Amino acid sequence: MLPNGDILRSVAAEVIPAMARGAVLLDCSTVDVESARAVAADAHAAGLGALDAPVSGGVGGATAGTLTFMVGGDRAAFETAGPLFEVMGQKAVHCGPPGNGQAAKICNNMILGATMAVTCEAFALADRLGLDRQAMFDVVSTSSGYSWSMNAYCPAPGVGPKSPADNDYRPGFAAELMLKDLRLSQQAAEAVDADTPMGLRATELYASFVEAEDGRGRDFSALLPHFEKRGRG
Repeated sequence: MLPNGDILRSVAAEVIPAMARGAVLLDCSTVDVESARAVAADAHAAGLGALDAPVSGGVGGATAGTLTFMVGGDRAAFETAGPLFEVMGQKAVHCGPPGNGQAAKICNNMILGATMAVTCEAFALADRLGLDRQAMFDVVSTSSGYSWSMNAYCPAPGVGPKSPADNDYRPGFAAELMLKDLRLSQQAAEAVDADTPMGLRATELYASFVEAEDGRGRDFSALLPHFEKRGRG
């Protein structure tokens, strides 16, 4: 599980020649799709299976063994690695050929970044309108505004299930990691000429939060205190 595509390529170049033919290279990094596909091609050329299997669930999911693996690669390699996925997480989804695990992770986290941002905006707006946060949660969590960001990972302290908001926003999923994934989504969108205006705006919000404000080292849900302090201008 490595931090970026360049490092993954470098490590794979050292690891692949040392692996026995028929073994499976299982990579759980979140990187760009091109790097995942390039590493898979090198692995296949050496007679290896290859899986790109980024995860969703954060630190809490890793600790609890409830991660979801989004897996790209051939079916035979996926079945070989199946017992490992069962130990490490609660679900593994075969998403198709090499790189498709990364594609699924990038799309998932683009949704997550955008929904967390608007959830934080909504709480800040509710505060200014005089709406109690618990009442806000009770309505939205059972209405059409339902989302994972609201129901499972509520950014408002003391509301909903326990989340990093209740621990001074110490990261379960750090804001800088969300920014990394959002930038990967925009890199991928540019490569295939996809229009992602909400994903782009979420990327800009997190870039400002991490690089120009106090977001680095905080949970990605700490956008809520960020919005609390801001006016419309």
